[in-house]
Amino acid sequence: MAHLLRGKQSGVQNDLSAGISPEYFKPDDLARFGVNSQVICLAYEPVQSLLAVGTKSSQYGPGQIYVFGRQRVQITLPLARPGANVKTLQFVAEKLVCLTSKHEICVYSLEHRKLLASHSPSGVVTAMCTDPMLDYALLGLSNGELLAYDLDRETLAPFRIPNLWLQVDAKAKACAIVTLQYHPRDIGSLLIGYTHGAVIYSFKMAKATRFFHYEIPRGAPGGDGDPASVNAFRRPKLTQATWHPTGTFVMTGYDDSSIVFWDTLKDGRMIMARTLTDTNVATPGAPMTASLGSSTGMMSVKEPLFRMAWCANQDPEDTAIVIAGGQSTQSPTKGLTLFEMGRTPVYATSTWDSFTKYFDSPKRQRILPTPPGAEVVDFCLLPRATPHFAGAHDPIAIIAVLSSGELLSLSFPSGMPISPTNQLHPSLSFVHPYLKHINIGPTPRERWLGMVERRQQGPPILRGGIEGTGRLRRHESRSIVQSTHADGTIRLWDVGHGDEIENDKVVQVDVQRAVGHFDNVQVTQTSLAGASGELAVGLKGGELIVFRWGGNKNQGGEPPAPRPNQQGALTNVTDRVEPSLSEGLMPTTLLDQKDGPVTAVKMSEVGFVAAGFEGGSIAVIDMRGPALIYSASVHEFSKGHKTGSLRRRASSGAAAKPEWATQIEFSVMMLDGDDYSSILLHVGTNLGHLGTFKILPDPSGRYTVQYVGSSALDNKIMYIAPINADSGKPAIALQGAVSSLRTGLRVNGVLLAVTPTSIHIFRPATAKGAHKSFDSFFCDAASVVRYQDQGYALVGLFGDGNARMYSIPALREIASSNVSSILDVRRFSDAAITPTGHILGFTGPSELALISVWGVGASLPASEDRLFNPQAVIPPRPTISNIQWVTGTQYITPADLDTLISGPDRPPSKRMIAQQAADAEQARLGGRAGASRQPGAAAGSQETYWAYAQRQIQERTEKLGLVGDSMENLEQNSSSWADEASKFVGKQKRGLATGLIKAKFGL
Repeated sequence: MAHLLRGKQSGVQNDLSAGISPEYFKPDDLARFGVNSQVICLAYEPVQSLLAVGTKSSQYGPGQIYVFGRQRVQITLPLARPGANVKTLQFVAEKLVCLTSKHEICVYSLEHRKLLASHSPSGVVTAMCTDPMLDYALLGLSNGELLAYDLDRETLAPFRIPNLWLQVDAKAKACAIVTLQYHPRDIGSLLIGYTHGAVIYSFKMAKATRFFHYEIPRGAPGGDGDPASVNAFRRPKLTQATWHPTGTFVMTGYDDSSIVFWDTLKDGRMIMARTLTDTNVATPGAPMTASLGSSTGMMSVKEPLFRMAWCANQDPEDTAIVIAGGQSTQSPTKGLTLFEMGRTPVYATSTWDSFTKYFDSPKRQRILPTPPGAEVVDFCLLPRATPHFAGAHDPIAIIAVLSSGELLSLSFPSGMPISPTNQLHPSLSFVHPYLKHINIGPTPRERWLGMVERRQQGPPILRGGIEGTGRLRRHESRSIVQSTHADGTIRLWDVGHGDEIENDKVVQVDVQRAVGHFDNVQVTQTSLAGASGELAVGLKGGELIVFRWGGNKNQGGEPPAPRPNQQGALTNVTDRVEPSLSEGLMPTTLLDQKDGPVTAVKMSEVGFVAAGFEGGSIAVIDMRGPALIYSASVHEFSKGHKTGSLRRRASSGAAAKPEWATQIEFSVMMLDGDDYSSILLHVGTNLGHLGTFKILPDPSGRYTVQYVGSSALDNKIMYIAPINADSGKPAIALQGAVSSLRTGLRVNGVLLAVTPTSIHIFRPATAKGAHKSFDSFFCDAASVVRYQDQGYALVGLFGDGNARMYSIPALREIASSNVSSILDVRRFSDAAITPTGHILGFTGPSELALISVWGVGASLPASEDRLFNPQAVIPPRPTISNIQWVTGTQYITPADLDTLISGPDRPPSKRMIAQQAADAEQARLGGRAGASRQPGAAAGSQETYWAYAQRQIQERTEKLGLVGDSMENLEQNSSSWADEASKFVGKQKRGLATGLIKAKFGL
């Protein structure tokens, strides 16, 4: 009865949802995009070309590990314990080793994409060190002891190093290990950083060979330059320690921002103590730069040294130092500091003064810039080819981790920003910088395959891994996501349907350059017309920009200085193109309305774009000019008036509530009372008014916009869908429908409008129609979806955490399902629902989930992507230098170190045990097959391959045994024959001698 009544009221006589039953509505969890929580650490493997990202546990999700490869390759690895944070990540050959905040070491297999083992030693683990050529992870504890975990045997090794700093200060308390690093050339030497100082430990001699103790005498300014402590004796706490790429020197960092360089070969002396700005800070009376704030007169506090890395170019003697932290808190820029040291002086022929000058005056010192207010707390170097030298050999780029959890990519050593577009996985772009909001525009498959932008870019950063195969669905339009980021950048990419993605490239839109300034650019609305390749972007500053797919005529040349934008008129912005872009989305025109932020925008497929502003105005642009063909205010909506002119309300402006457009849609259909179809524009407002306009051709060749009428709904209009009342198909303005108007196309259409509290179906412009109210929940997002060829229905996300499906036009609830365990209910309003029934919604600030409402209730599937390439071989580890060899340094191989750490009683590995079990099973099966084998061809044909191989080995062994026996018998026979021959010869000799004697005596 409700179907008949609402169908009659709305003008829809057919049940458009007749073929949809409740059992079809069981949402499947298809995929995840982005990272679930704040990024803490990174690790890069240059041989496999993979990037690992670790996150912290938060209200949005547990701490976990993401491993990214080329294109869309992505694997997620959970931690062994819930609630833990990822503290350190390191690649070791085919394994990934993680140290968590709960002092647990987790070992993952890149080949099998799973957790192999986890171990929690007795103690607090404060540092971890691995090497690509070793099967061990060295664990530094808070009590100063050092343990070795066998990654292959998955157990602790018997090797243990006690607290070596007690040899310097037996009363040292809370002397924890804070950093560990193998010698870059001699794996037999280990640099151990304690909170009190640094130590070089020799595995060969099983003792410490060097101690580095930093003390600031009275009268020396120290790293912080605090005048109150100049006359005090100080011992800063060590926070960082790293080798020179050749192992000739050691660099240590301290909590007072001091950076100290030490000799390692001769006497271990301190060569230079400095900060980022001052030198000789451990020398009494050394001058210091001004440390007082310029405006407050207060002393400026320096940041701690978060991370230091000593990099090498292709020649390890040519080095550079990258430092995160150590700058003044009053500094306007807090980026990375780069010391380009140049070529290291020859150690054998250089004096101490030359070394002091080398560390005192780098060849070049500069700051790699970061966004204003951003603070770099960690970074990851991306070496070109080798993982040795602590991952700092010939880096091509740096990925910095900001205090906010965002990422920043910079080229090395130039420090130029690197866009993550088509360089990193789209998931990493969600924190590069943070994702703000999304929108989805259906795009024809053929059109999207051709939308591959051409841009000058460096070599790809990630090249590892192979994507898993997915289902190929060529018959559907692609769901193209427009992701908007904090810096105003928009990226377009195919989110897919849980199927194979043919065009996995990302299209980038540079809004800052198009608007003409780079500060305070915030995107509020986007709309994509996929078939025409046009994108409309609305900004918080009140600008509307339209981009169109095309080529750059001035590629490679810097565009001229932008002209001021014309207020209230269109500005040609075709010259505001990135020089590196040759083909892509090019800026076309800009409207600076100066009426508040853009609140709604719609880019049609037929050349019209409309936008609404917070001040209440609406504007319509015809892109055939382009020309501004209409500009008015939503306050002029007048109920019950269908005339072409707009009439202002009699109420005063002070009493009227602010009103602005919230939804805009274009359609082709017949108005109520017309017998012909027209191009219509529908505008919904925050107060529930829905106005309809006709777009009519003008005798002058242009188009005009004519107001028709409006309807009053009960709440803010959040969704508008034009529907063909006969078939249920969308009645939106498409190129085919508009071209058919001249042949008399008649579309019997209705509007479906959704507010937070109700659904309405009516004929535009002023018919009352039918409606359904929500009593106990609010609707946050809605869309009309299609299920194959069975029909159409309305799917919505509601504040109680449920997704509901309603029939059309009866508006009865068909089914519901709770999706609050997948999506963040607080961000339901930011979700996007596609016409194919896919929901793309936020699970947290930087992660999206893709759901298909037409499913079987399946959970998130495991990724089929492969990470490990067994053919990629790690290059050999560098050896000691000539100077170290001449001075008597004994080189130790990784195999030797295995014996030193594990001893002779190292248990067999899992691989060895599995191989032994396989051999035993093979022998058992072979013996059984041999016992049951019968002579003849039939029996021979039934013999298995492994039984045949076992029989051949056994027969060959027996033959070898027979040969051995024959050789032994031959040897025995030969020996006997030689003995008999000797005896015979001796007998003959004795007989001959006796005969001679007898003959002489005449016997």
